[in-house]
Amino acid sequence: MMDDPESLSLALPDGSKVSALLRVPEDARALYVFAHGAGAGMQHAGMSSLADALAAANVATLRYQFPYMERGSKRVDSPAVAHAAVQAAVAEARRRLPALPLFAGGRSFGGRMTSQAQAISPLDGVRGLAFVAFPLHPAGAPGVERARHLAEVTVPILFLQGTRDKLAELHLLRSVVETLGPRATLHVVDDADHSFHVRASSGRTDAEVVLELARTMAAWFFAEAEFVRVT
Repeated sequence: MMDDPESLSLALPDGSKVSALLRVPEDARALYVFAHGAGAGMQHAGMSSLADALAAANVATLRYQFPYMERGSKRVDSPAVAHAAVQAAVAEARRRLPALPLFAGGRSFGGRMTSQAQAISPLDGVRGLAFVAFPLHPAGAPGVERARHLAEVTVPILFLQGTRDKLAELHLLRSVVETLGPRATLHVVDDADHSFHVRASSGRTDAEVVLELARTMAAWFFAEAEFVRVT
């Protein structure tokens, strides 16, 4: 097992390729396929710091680029193209580390695209989805339409959301979680915005928040890996 990230190239159905980074700590107990948000790629500081913290918590990660980010475009891919990238990343993760319990999700847009892909056709081997700042609605336009497809997701779901996130009013997200029932879990980070930045007045640092996210995710992954769900 390696600790430093390994650079990979993922082949997509249209013949194109996207970059990926696989990080496997020595005592890995779960694997998380980690998609980036709309505005920054897999090597953004927020992605890297959370991947580092997850590695310290014994969680392997496979980060990857969506095709538009690989090209350097600012216009996000169509859902179909994004879903194909999610599927390719999950398949590669499972192929490389078949013994590890597999989870998927991502930051903001990446989490939403992963959940849509899962809703359309279950991702092979994925035991649960973890969303880091799920974009429930555009800023200033509260609503729950973006969560409608989650009713078609049958695996467990973990939401990690800040109280100051302008893309997810908490009372609306709580209603979504309640509707989804026991398969959904919400972890709220006090004072955090959509990037999980906290103000100095909170008494905490952004680095401490990253550790909280990683430890929460790891504990949830490990618990779900051990839980046998009766269907």
